[in-house]
Amino acid sequence: MHLLKNNFRLGLALAAVLLFPAAPVAAETNRPNIVFILADDLGINDLHCYGRVAHNTPNLDRLARSGTRFTASYCAQPICSPSRAAILTGKAPARLHLTTFLPGRPDAPSQKLLHPQINQQLPLDEVTLAEALGKQGYATACVGKWHLGGKGFLPTEQGFEVYHPGQAVTVPSDAEGGKGEYDLTRAAIQFIETNRARPFFLYLAHNSPHIPYSARTNLVAKNFRAFEPVYAAVIETLDDTVGLLLAKLDALGLATNTLVIFTSDNGGLHVPEGPHKNVTDNSPFRAGKGFLYEGGLRVPLIVRWPERVPAGRVVDAPIINTDWFPTLMELVSAPVPRGLDGESFAGLLTGSSTGQRERPLFWHFPHYTNQGSRPGGALRWGDWKFIEHYDTGLAELYNLATDPGETNNLAARQSERVADFRQLHTLWLQEVEAQTNAPNPSFQPALWKNLYDDVDVSRHVPTRAGAARNSRLQDWRREMNAVLPR
Repeated sequence: MHLLKNNFRLGLALAAVLLFPAAPVAAETNRPNIVFILADDLGINDLHCYGRVAHNTPNLDRLARSGTRFTASYCAQPICSPSRAAILTGKAPARLHLTTFLPGRPDAPSQKLLHPQINQQLPLDEVTLAEALGKQGYATACVGKWHLGGKGFLPTEQGFEVYHPGQAVTVPSDAEGGKGEYDLTRAAIQFIETNRARPFFLYLAHNSPHIPYSARTNLVAKNFRAFEPVYAAVIETLDDTVGLLLAKLDALGLATNTLVIFTSDNGGLHVPEGPHKNVTDNSPFRAGKGFLYEGGLRVPLIVRWPERVPAGRVVDAPIINTDWFPTLMELVSAPVPRGLDGESFAGLLTGSSTGQRERPLFWHFPHYTNQGSRPGGALRWGDWKFIEHYDTGLAELYNLATDPGETNNLAARQSERVADFRQLHTLWLQEVEAQTNAPNPSFQPALWKNLYDDVDVSRHVPTRAGAARNSRLQDWRREMNAVLPR
C-alpha cells in the first residue's frame, strides 16, 4: 500500500470504502436456508481444527473439512453486544452508538476518561437481518443469547418470529451441559422441523463458553491434558450440540441447501475473571476479549454450503462481521439496503471471485473494560495494523505479516504511515458520527498507574505465566473490581 500524502487523498480513500462496494455475484433462484451459530467468547485457537490439539471438536473439524475455514475473520468489536449488533445490522458499532456490552462497565476513578453515554438497546428503527430476510419469505428464529435490549427491544420486536432465550448457566447432567447447550439445540431443531418446507433463518446464539462455566465431570476428566480442562469440556459439549444440529439437517434432507455458519462474537478471555483463574490462551495473537489486539478481534469462522462453498479450503483474506448482512442478502438474491458499513464477500465465499478487495477495517472502542483494556481505536489495511490509545494519545503500528503477535511497535520508525492512518481513522470517526470521551473529573492518577501502567495485561500469556505472574494477576483482578462503585 502506498502512503496517502494528504487529506484530499485520505478523503478519496475513505470515499472509495464507503461508496463503492464490491461487485455482486450472479443471482441465484434457489435460496438457501441459513443456520448462523454464534459462540460466546470462543477464542481464535480454541477448536482442534484451528490448532488447539488438546481440544476435542470432531463435529466442527468435520464442518471445516466439508466447508471453508477463515483465518482472518474479525469481529466488529472485541466484546459481545456491539459485535452482535454489527452482525444483525451490517453497521459499525460506532455508527450505532452501541460500543460496549450492555449495560457497560461503570465509570471509576481509575479512568482518565469517562465512557460515552451509549444506546442501551439496539434501536428499533435499525433494520435487522431477521427483518430483511423475513420480507423475502424466510421463517426466522433467535435461539439463545440476545443481549441487545430488554422488554420492548427483544428479538420479537426486531424481526424474529420465534424467540427462545434458554438459560445462560445450567447444572450439568446426563441431559444438559453447564451453559444450556442442549436445551438451545432442542429448540433450534424444533424450529427447523417446523419450517422444513420453507426457507428459514436460524440465529443460534450459544452462551458457551462465556464465564461462569461448568461441564459434566466425565468430560472434565477426559480433557485433563488441556490447559484448562473444564473449559475444554465446555467446548466439547458445544461441539457435540453442533453435531446434533448437523445430523438433523442430514436426516431431513436439508443439508445440501443449507448455509451453515459457525463463528464467535469476539476473542477468547485471556485474563482471570469471575471464578476462573485461567480461561484460554490466544497465542500467538496478543491479548483477548476486550482488546483491540488480534487476540481480541480475530474469531474462528467456518462456513459450509455443499456444492456452493468450496470444501477443504482455508481463506486468509480479512473480513469483518459487519460483512454478514450484505453477504447473506446477496446470497439469497435479495436487495442490499443502503447505508451499511459491511461489504459483501459472497464472491469470495463461493469462489466466484478470486479475492476480496483490499480495504481498511476500522474499530472504535471508547471504553475501559472488565478485561483491563482502555479506550482506543484501530485500523487494519493490508498487512498493517494501527492502534491509538485515546487516553494517552499513544500510537502503535504493526506489520501483521511479519509480527502477528504485535510485539514490535514500528510507530517511531514509520511516523508518516502513522500520521496517515491516524487521519484516515479520524475521517472515518467523523463519517460515522462516533461518540467520543470526555475527561473524568474524579480521576485518580495513582489508581490508573496501578491498573493500567504498572501491569500490562495485554502481554499476559496464560500458558507461559509462572506462579508469581499469576499471583500478581489475581491481585490485579481484585483491584480492578475494587475501584468500581458499590
